[in-house]
Amino acid sequence: MEFTNPHRPCDSRAMIGPLSHGFTPELVRVLAIGIFLLTYLGVAMGRLPLFRLDRTGVAFVGGVLMVACGALTIRQAIGGIDFNTIALLLGMMILAAALRRAGFFYLVTNFALKRAAHPLALLASVVVVSGVLSAVLVNDTICVVLTPLVLDIVIAAGAAPMPYLIALAASSNIGSVATITGNPQNIIIGSFSGISYARFSSALVPVALAGLVLVVAVVALVWRGRLRDGAAQGQELAEMPVHPRLIVKALVLLGFFVAACLAGMVPAEAALIAAALLLLTPGLKSETLLAGVDWSLLLMFAGLFVVVAGLQREVITPALVQRIAALHPGRPAVLVPVTAVLSNIVSNVPAVLVLKPFIAALADPKRAWLMVAMAATFAGNFTLLGSVANLIVAERARARGIPLTFSDFLCAGIPITLISLVFGTLWLIYAG
Repeated sequence: MEFTNPHRPCDSRAMIGPLSHGFTPELVRVLAIGIFLLTYLGVAMGRLPLFRLDRTGVAFVGGVLMVACGALTIRQAIGGIDFNTIALLLGMMILAAALRRAGFFYLVTNFALKRAAHPLALLASVVVVSGVLSAVLVNDTICVVLTPLVLDIVIAAGAAPMPYLIALAASSNIGSVATITGNPQNIIIGSFSGISYARFSSALVPVALAGLVLVVAVVALVWRGRLRDGAAQGQELAEMPVHPRLIVKALVLLGFFVAACLAGMVPAEAALIAAALLLLTPGLKSETLLAGVDWSLLLMFAGLFVVVAGLQREVITPALVQRIAALHPGRPAVLVPVTAVLSNIVSNVPAVLVLKPFIAALADPKRAWLMVAMAATFAGNFTLLGSVANLIVAERARARGIPLTFSDFLCAGIPITLISLVFGTLWLIYAG
């Protein structure tokens, strides 16, 4: 089999970075490896020692240094960015911002949780609302919106917040595996793999549903003592402004997006069209919705794309890919654990980017990508640091004076992760 590397044109040394004049190919290769390792270390830790850079700053600097050292030209760096992924994320963020602005999340959360008259029913309601919404929209956004709403209900009911916070984070991860738009790594996988929205969902929706049941069971078992504290007696959230017309328009456009994807339209195109039509709403300032876009996340993705493109061009050569392919990395017994471990070391999005050239070389890359989507997402429940969604829940809870500790999360995270990974793997092997 012949392998190609789109980032290594025949005149690859015709243009080099401004700081790399006189650098030998060997030195450029060493620098590319160093930049990659430091970038991924910074993304995994959330910062770099001695510098006050966040994950976005680390990824941006890493991408620029790949150009400066000569691993990529500026044109190659731009070509390494997957703009389908960026566009899809942007469109979904605008849709989510409109639903948040209109009060949709408040209505859904209030409707579901105020009807939970028992702590276990409240737990199940949190899991269902978080899981279902995360399957439709990006799970990080759902955690930003739902965490304060869930806390309001739980505290008003006199219940212990911890099990509900853990259930919220875990179910947002589990539910997000169901669709291409559920989380950032799925969006990337959808763009890389060419898997249709319908095929992706048909393979992973059953896994997500089983996972949500698992979250309720495990949290209820592990935190059974704390669930007895207090009782949800139909508590309601404080009144919030609701804009019915904007809710209707946003839901119609969200429905258009899903229908267009199921009909075969490229998800990025459908998302951008829906977002553009949403911005054309009389009386609604566009900056209101655009302020809800996580621009730093989009920049981080762009930086990571460039860093991985530089590594692929200088290090992950066709010969190396061939040698790795000879080890049959596509076997579920290898691919799932590797993805899960890598996702917990460097986070799931960077893990997916690193795996791309090796997955592309497999005999059945689409099946392998489904395995990676499942493993990278479910692995996020292993520890509090396993996914951005977990950290969002923890940070927003801490802002309310409620600490969600590493050990608290681990108690339920370990069994949820291990059982869901085993079930998901078996499902994709025998029924997916």
